[in-house]
Amino acid sequence: MDHLNFAQIIAEELKVKPNQVAAAIALLSEGATVPFIARYRKEVTQGLDDNQLRQLEIRLGYLTSLHERKQTILKSLAAQQKLTPELQSAVENTFSKTELEDIYRPYKLTRNSKALKAKEAGLDPLAQALLANPQLDPLNEAQAYINPEKGIETAEAALSGAQDILTEQLSQAPGLVAELRETLWREGVVTSQLVSGAVDEGEKFKDYYDYLEPVHKIPSHRALALFRGEQAGVLRLKLDLPDVESSASHPFLARIQQFHQLQFERLPSQIFFSQIIHQAWRLKLAKSLENELFSRLRDQAEQVAIEVFAQNLKDLLLAAPAGAKVTLALDPGYRTGVKLALVDQTGKFLHQAVIYPHAPQNQWDQSKQQLAKLIKDYGVELVSIGNGTASRETEQLVSETLKDFKLSQTQKVVVSEAGASVYSASEIAQQEFPELDVTIRGAISIGRRLQDPLAELVKIDPKAIGVGQYQHDVNQAALAQSLQTTVEDCVNSVGVDLNTASSALLSYVSGLSSTLAKNIVAWRDHNGSFRNRKQLKTVPRLGPKAFEQCAGFLRIRQGEHPLDQSAVHPESYAIVEQMAQRLGVKVGDLIGQSALIKQIKIQDFVTDNIGLPTLRDILVELEKPGRDPRPTFQTAQFNDAITEINDLTPGLVLEGVVTNVTHFGAFVDVGVHQDGLVHISHLSNTFVSDPREVVKAGQIVKVTVLEVDAARKRISLSMKTSPVVNQTASSPGLVAQAASAKKTYQQHAKSPATTPNNSFGTLADKFAQLKRK
Repeated sequence: MDHLNFAQIIAEELKVKPNQVAAAIALLSEGATVPFIARYRKEVTQGLDDNQLRQLEIRLGYLTSLHERKQTILKSLAAQQKLTPELQSAVENTFSKTELEDIYRPYKLTRNSKALKAKEAGLDPLAQALLANPQLDPLNEAQAYINPEKGIETAEAALSGAQDILTEQLSQAPGLVAELRETLWREGVVTSQLVSGAVDEGEKFKDYYDYLEPVHKIPSHRALALFRGEQAGVLRLKLDLPDVESSASHPFLARIQQFHQLQFERLPSQIFFSQIIHQAWRLKLAKSLENELFSRLRDQAEQVAIEVFAQNLKDLLLAAPAGAKVTLALDPGYRTGVKLALVDQTGKFLHQAVIYPHAPQNQWDQSKQQLAKLIKDYGVELVSIGNGTASRETEQLVSETLKDFKLSQTQKVVVSEAGASVYSASEIAQQEFPELDVTIRGAISIGRRLQDPLAELVKIDPKAIGVGQYQHDVNQAALAQSLQTTVEDCVNSVGVDLNTASSALLSYVSGLSSTLAKNIVAWRDHNGSFRNRKQLKTVPRLGPKAFEQCAGFLRIRQGEHPLDQSAVHPESYAIVEQMAQRLGVKVGDLIGQSALIKQIKIQDFVTDNIGLPTLRDILVELEKPGRDPRPTFQTAQFNDAITEINDLTPGLVLEGVVTNVTHFGAFVDVGVHQDGLVHISHLSNTFVSDPREVVKAGQIVKVTVLEVDAARKRISLSMKTSPVVNQTASSPGLVAQAASAKKTYQQHAKSPATTPNNSFGTLADKFAQLKRK
């Protein structure tokens, strides 16, 4: 299978043309990156966007891996002299790894299996003779295979070996395995029970002590919770068809017999084949299929969790920057004090200090005076306050300072400090501030992430930022790859200031490795600021290919060439110069002049290499060069009277910031050191299928407190306009709802084939909520 075949397959899946996919594959093979292709090679791919290209890249990797596995299997079959034209065709024409392994299953060389030992003892002819003619008497036929030299002392021993061979053979038929697998996935139910004697600290898995749900309807968060409970030794999971425990015979036993067309009723071989079929299911298929389907459930759940993490990370990275303003950052604390760090408009560190406004020192007034002096002396425009320990008390201190000293031009903002401590102890922080204490480094990060979240957060491992869903339970390699591409896409969509960017930020630019990023910073330190993009070619090891890939995403403010501040690629400068010449102006005079730009007839500038899509992008850039795609900066106003979870009461309306979006709802910071949950059913007065349709990380929202469980640190919130609040378990209506939900749920569990789409998830969520209340 070559790339042409891959292109055809991927094109059908993406619903695009094969030549578009083939062109993209060729560019990727040449070392082009997805951001570069999406932005500067639209003519080549006929307009494939970054999302399509990412899907293409992932699918190409899967098909390439599948192709390599096929070659390995074909070589193995050839070595076993089992490769027939039909088998080769079956291998070559499958596009599923699961189906491929089903085909190969009967030919896998299993060491030391009972079936293999029986074959080596010469019992395969006996097994095949009995299978071909069930009318034979197995014990009589086995007499001829007694062979003490090979360990076959009796006819019963020979018959046992034949059973082992047929048990393995009957359980490996590809079509049968696929059918049972899909039936079990479609109709099977997962049950979960508390392991006897297990200790569940904090009753984390209480909702799953006695739980059942159709396997194919379990949402990502519940699946990962179940697997975490099993890993912790708290839960015991099982997957099977409904009500099989009460069945005299498992439904799959009859299907195995039917599939192999075995008719042995009232024949001498009935007991012999009945035992084989039971063994095929109980010993070979049952646990194997359970493991496979649990693996499928886990893979799907992990994929959803990774997608949620990536989307939340994207929202956080593309959050509105406060901009180039002098910022005083505060990292709050009680006993150890509040650490202060001043940074200028570019994020350059200026000054550090520590104040002790809280217990035990209680230097409140002195702290206010010190804050006021720093704000006045340095012309501070923003005060960035970390949202951790002592955050609300520190915010109150800043509010009083700004009010008492009439510092109305200074704005205070509470920001997430997630990951700041990770950054402060990192190699990047040590390189940036080798002489500073880790606590001051953390404060600097809190200030810089307010000025420009993207530039600062790229220095931190995304897993430490705190926007993931069960992030430690998923495949770490897949998670890392997804987050890497997410950061790359965000960085390149915004663009990077070549003269101020850190090496960490530069390393995410298209075409730049970590080494090249460091070389750029070293060049800058030695030669001063870049004056034009051409100077990139003088950076050590930055060759023509890297320049092609990165140049358009790097900005130079007030550079020698007016287009260096824009997303126009240097390869298109000549086209822009022709446009300016046609209008009788200089390139610099054309930038930002809408009236002039509208006079350009882009059809006149189409060439073999540059078409209308790129020309349109160029005109957009000329009108607003280096435009930042991120939204306008806004801040949430926390209620000054609400600082702890015990201050919350049902019915209270608050403003908060969305910190995390999951498939079951959104978490919101309302300023009490514990995020509250807006369940998906409370995100809107209308039905919501995906929380991201309504909210995203970093969004400012109005919420109503529904319920507070201070002991378990759980806050239930609503974004509905008129939510019902403060229902209790003593309410007869609520008890009736719970009983009804449980009854309906159990009825559907017994007949999953008739359950409407998504109803199990809804019922399970509803019953779990009502049960908790």
